[in-house]
This record gives sequence, structure tokens and C-alpha cells, in this order.
Amino acid sequence: MPYATNGGVRIYYEVEGAGPALVLHHWTFSSLDEWRELGYVDALAPGRRLVLIDSRGHGKSDAPHDEAAYRPEPRVADVVAVLDAASIDRAAFFGFSMGGWIGFACAKHAPERFSAFILGGQHPYAQKMDGAREWLHVGEEEGAQAFIDLWEREVGPLSPAKRERMRSYDFTAMRMAAQDRESLESMLPWIRVPCLLFVGARDEVHARAQRAAAAIPGAQFVPLDDLDHGETITRPDLVVPIVRRFLREVNA
Repeated sequence: MPYATNGGVRIYYEVEGAGPALVLHHWTFSSLDEWRELGYVDALAPGRRLVLIDSRGHGKSDAPHDEAAYRPEPRVADVVAVLDAASIDRAAFFGFSMGGWIGFACAKHAPERFSAFILGGQHPYAQKMDGAREWLHVGEEEGAQAFIDLWEREVGPLSPAKRERMRSYDFTAMRMAAQDRESLESMLPWIRVPCLLFVGARDEVHARAQRAAAAIPGAQFVPLDDLDHGETITRPDLVVPIVRRFLREVNA
């Protein structure tokens, strides 16, 4: 299995397709497998080299039990280590929710490695992560089945594959990854590559994402009607056409 190493932490990744490189970075409570299950890989792979990453603390990547390991800088360095391991000098970046936040961090800490940013359901401003930690605490204290039951009660049914993956979650590592986030907004006016921000119209981060887009020179902002945060990424039928159009414009 392909791994990149950053400071002794192994980061699992997969590469599929050929063409201009596009990093896919997943969201909290997730792994790179969900890009496949939701249909994004099949939809985006033609004519593009997709680089799927398991964020540290998630999927097949290492899961350090150290809050400092989940600061923005090492997480950006994880992405850069994967690009180096895959011999990719520069790539576009597509991240949703947590992945979008890591995208903002990439724009701040490693802008020279990215040709464009697609940031969904996220903003760069300081934010508390108490809600995510409360859910993960259930998994830590009561076990994976209690977490699965909470998810299906509050969010909805899980696919058999995702339910099985949840049974192997390292809830302590995920809780440390869900630490409160510092503001990354200072770099917004200095982003010099094309940016697309999209968000569900009913997502609680909508106004802050729109504010961020207005602060980035030339950024595009696309609201998706009648979708909340979690629903947005489950609608590739709506998201993929926006992403394809944006990438065509970038390539042109």
C-alpha cells in the first residue's frame, strides 16, 4: 500500500487516472473511501490524475495521540509529503468540510504547491469544534456501536461499508484532530490562484464561506439550494458539474 511519511507519521494515499493532478481531501468522520462510494472518483478521474489522501487520524493513515500533531502545519506537510511521494510538483486541491479547512491551511503554508483550490462547506475563520468532540467522546467512552447508533439516530442510515469502517475508528485520535481551529483568514487577500468555494444554502457556515470568498481576489462562490452541511457532499450530481466547469476554466 502506498504511504508517504511526514515526521515519522505515515499517510496513506491512492492515485488514480492520468492528467492534471487533483488532490481529494475528505471530511471529519470519514476516509478517502467515501470519495469512491459517493461517485466522485468515477466522475472526476477521466482526464485527471486524482490523489486521494487519508488524513492523519483517519482511514489507513497513522493516528498519533498528540494534539500538537493535528495543528495546521503538520497537516499541510502531510499533503506536501504525498505530492512529493507521487512525484507531483503542483496540483489542484479539492476538500470538503475538514478537508476544506486543510485546503485553506495549504493556501497559507504551501501556496507554491497548488494551482487552484476547491473548498466546500468550510471557511478559514476561528471555530469551536465542541460538537464533533462530544460525538467522538461517545465512541471513546461507550465504543464504536454507541457511536454508530448515535449517527444513525441523528444523521441517518449508514452504508454497510461505512458502518464497518466506523468499527475500526480511533476515536481518541479523531477527537484530537477535532481541536478548536485558529483563524487562517490573514492570507485570503494574498491567494493568487483560482478558488471556488461552494456551500449548502442551509449550511450554518454559509455566511462565513461567502465572506471568505469575497476576500479572495477573483474567487467564485456557489451556494447549493436547500442543502445543509452533511447533505452537500452527498450530492455529486450537483457538485461535480460545478467542479468540472471550474477546472475547465483553470486549465484554459
